[in-house]
Amino acid sequence: MNTLFDKIWDAHVVQHVEDGPTQLYIDRLYCHEVTSPQAFASMRERGLKCFRPERIFCMPDHNTPTHDQDKQIEDPVSKAQVDELARNAADFGLTHFGMMHPKNGIIHVVGPERGLTLPGMTIVCGDSHTSTHGAMGAVAFGIGTSEVEMVLASQCILQQKPKSMRINIEGCLGKGVTAKDVALYLMSELTTSGATGYFIEYAGEVVRNLTMEGRLTLCNLSIEMGARGGFIAPDEVTFEYIKGRDYAPKGDDWEKAIAYWKTLKSDEDAVFDKELTFHAEKIEPMITYGTNPGMGMGITQRIPTLDRIDEAGQVSFEKAMQYMGFEAGEQLLGKTIDYVFLGACTNGRIEDFRAFASVVKGRKKADNVVAWLVPGSWMVDAQIREEGLDKVLEEAGFAIRQPGCSACLAMNDDKIPAGKYAVSTSNRNFEGRQGPGSRTLLASPLTAAAAAVTGVITDPRMFI
Repeated sequence: MNTLFDKIWDAHVVQHVEDGPTQLYIDRLYCHEVTSPQAFASMRERGLKCFRPERIFCMPDHNTPTHDQDKQIEDPVSKAQVDELARNAADFGLTHFGMMHPKNGIIHVVGPERGLTLPGMTIVCGDSHTSTHGAMGAVAFGIGTSEVEMVLASQCILQQKPKSMRINIEGCLGKGVTAKDVALYLMSELTTSGATGYFIEYAGEVVRNLTMEGRLTLCNLSIEMGARGGFIAPDEVTFEYIKGRDYAPKGDDWEKAIAYWKTLKSDEDAVFDKELTFHAEKIEPMITYGTNPGMGMGITQRIPTLDRIDEAGQVSFEKAMQYMGFEAGEQLLGKTIDYVFLGACTNGRIEDFRAFASVVKGRKKADNVVAWLVPGSWMVDAQIREEGLDKVLEEAGFAIRQPGCSACLAMNDDKIPAGKYAVSTSNRNFEGRQGPGSRTLLASPLTAAAAAVTGVITDPRMFI
């Protein structure tokens, strides 16, 4: 009667602290340059070594520029953080994929694509979007810097066990509806706090039919509903994706791994703390209109009027409308936009570039649009070129930048100017998230591509 979450969690319990948290063993720690420096500094001060260095992988992504990566980073803060990660990895004997390394990229893109993220694992990183790795059938979640130090020193972490939730999405997705739209729809229904305290298992026909890239996108956005994380039971899609990747098991180890991975599913009679079901036919291409990811709607719909907002949320709704320059009750279709961003750990994978290219092929980028197309890793960059997508994009007037987090959070040079509208495939639309005063509209790669060639918010289905 166990859920899959119970099975993975219980298999990693080292000990229960009486009237306290659980000591949980961690299979994989990912470190990037933003949340790890203080953890390493404290380790150094205390004279500690990493307990299991072979289970720790480091790479810069937040601060890396997306151009001229072969040159010195100009921004002194970014340079200091990237350099510090390289020094810490060397001092503590950790694997480090630095800038321009063929295995570098956004940590949540590289982990799955290199076979570092595997079913049944517990995975942590000092980054909220660690939930991405749950798509592989792993229990993955973000942690704070003091917890990063805890894992560096002991390969364990102290955690309260979250409650379990299953979200079933049944039916078949309509034309132009992607995993990103599914996630934005769930957030619009549940709000950004609707899954607080829970770990989500995604299930149902829609989820089973998603590609691995789609599953990674869906799990990536779990945190935006307030969840501790989200994951999907591994199946043939998972196994086929993992097979042959750099760090995937090989030979007899592969057969043993498959046998174990096939046991990773919730029991038929498993009871969840909460269970919800949604239907695919109610989901259309989505776009956000406000300043949190839950403020989203179908692209043909209108922004809610004030009477449809509960009293507690009316002040923040009006504040968001003022910031975004929108009015309650209006449509967004046809609104002029300034920037388009394709990338981030949400939508920086090869499938996302294929989708974007499918819309812009044979068309031209609108003159009023600045477009940043940023692969999530050097592997994605190589795939883009192998498939000739770079030629399709260049002929349409787009340039491909170098891998990194880019304009998702503006910790690098890629900042949306104040007052400008960006249709973005990233994960957050908070005030100033993409640059001070920037205005972000979250959408799928298809919707971003449609806006990029028309210069206005456009229903992507007209191009499909």
